[in-house]
Amino acid sequence: MAKKEELDEETLAFIHWCIDVEGFLVAGGATIEQAQEHIEEQIEWFMDQFYDGLSAEDAAKEALA
Repeated sequence: MAKKEELDEETLAFIHWCIDVEGFLVAGGATIEQAQEHIEEQIEWFMDQFYDGLSAEDAAKEALA
């Protein structure tokens, strides 16, 4: 049986932030699949936005602009 790897609090916070971004992207007109794909393709940009303190909503707005 594989041992589960525990994620640190910062990583978990980033994951939850990305989930929030996804919701805002969908609210802005993207499909769930499009939102997920965009986040995956631009993960470094989103990570920078997270560490710069941008809200999930503002990051989604920037991504949709």
